[in-house]
This record gives sequence, C-alpha cells and structure tokens, in this order.
Amino acid sequence: MRILVVEDNRTLADGLAAVLRVAGYAVDVVHDGVSADAVLTTETFDLVVLDLSLPEMDGLDVLRRMRGRRNVSSVLILTARGALDERVRGLDLGADDYLTKPFEVSELEARIRVLLRRQAGLHNSSIAFGSIELDTVSRTLSAFGQTLDIPARELSVLETLLRKAGKVVAKQSIIESLAAFDDDLSENAVEQYISRLRRRLAPYALTVRVARGLGYYLDRIAD
Repeated sequence: MRILVVEDNRTLADGLAAVLRVAGYAVDVVHDGVSADAVLTTETFDLVVLDLSLPEMDGLDVLRRMRGRRNVSSVLILTARGALDERVRGLDLGADDYLTKPFEVSELEARIRVLLRRQAGLHNSSIAFGSIELDTVSRTLSAFGQTLDIPARELSVLETLLRKAGKVVAKQSIIESLAAFDDDLSENAVEQYISRLRRRLAPYALTVRVARGLGYYLDRIAD
C-alpha cells in the first residue's frame, strides 16, 4: 500500500512517514500544495494524508482538484482547523475522514487501517499465488495458514510482484514502489531484496525469476 503525506511541518511529516514505514507502507512526503497537486496528477496512491494549511495551495484546493480529476484515492484530512464548517466542507469536497491536531498516533494508524480496508473493498485486499497469501491492508503474509515474518521492504517488493503475478515487473517499478522521493534506492539494493525473497519463498515452491533486460516475475518451482 502506498501513502502520500502532505504536511508543511517537516518534523511532523518526517515522524508520520517513519511510523508508517515501520508499519510496512511505502510512504512519499511533500510539504506544499502545489507539489501535492503535481504528484497526485502523475502518481497513484492508496491513501493521502492531507494537511489543510499548506503553502502555495490550500489543502482544500488540492482535494478539489484531485476529485475533479476523478482520483479515487482515500483522503484523510489532518489539520488544526477543527471548526465544524471546515470539517463539513472537507467532507463535502470528497475527504473520507477528518482528524484534528493534536492527535494520538495510535488513532491515526487505526483510521488509516479503516480507510485502507474500505479502499480495498473496491477490489480484493488479499492476493494469493501458489501457497502464499498477502493481506495488503493488515500487511500480513501467510502460507498454509501460518503467518510469515518478513521485513517491511521485502514485503513491499513481494506485494509489487504479487500484484502482477506471472508477469514481468520492471526493476524501476520496484524502486518506485519502495522509495520515497528523497530516498536513494539503488538497483543493487533491489537485487539484494530479490535474493532474500528467493530464499524465503523456496520452502513454498516459489521463486523470483529474472527476465533479462526487463525485470523480475514470480514463478512456481517445478516438482
């Protein structure tokens, strides 16, 4: 699951991003409305955590333009502007939920889980291939009914491969699914994640194969 945090307070933005990355989400961060509008025009996110009091362009204008483009990503408004008319206006413009500052991180995480669960209702939140199954909302991977412990970044790589199971996924697509805009994620790092995934998947008769010059794809190991 990919989340965009739009927050001009850099300390808060970095803290939110860190918490969400630990939870296993791929997180990108921008600090002003114009940048948010530009990113939302070209990139796809499952959820947008949107502050309202933004420089360059107000958060409500970002939301209005986003919905005007028929962008259906879930939106959680996060702001100190807690007046009733502000909340109503945000919800009328297409926000899915509203949380006022200050807030508890545990409540934010719970609201995010609810929104992602609702978003996943547009399609199946579970992805299965062979003997493994990934719940993209709870971020849990299982095989034969047993939960598997897997680091967050490897899980994100696996999710990208599972979403196109059997089809080739370009290395650049994997990099983009993992990296925040200011991350310097190398192709060598992706190769290391792939190598670790092969070792983890081998007991379940699955592997990640290389399509030379093209990328990677999930495949079953023949008996």
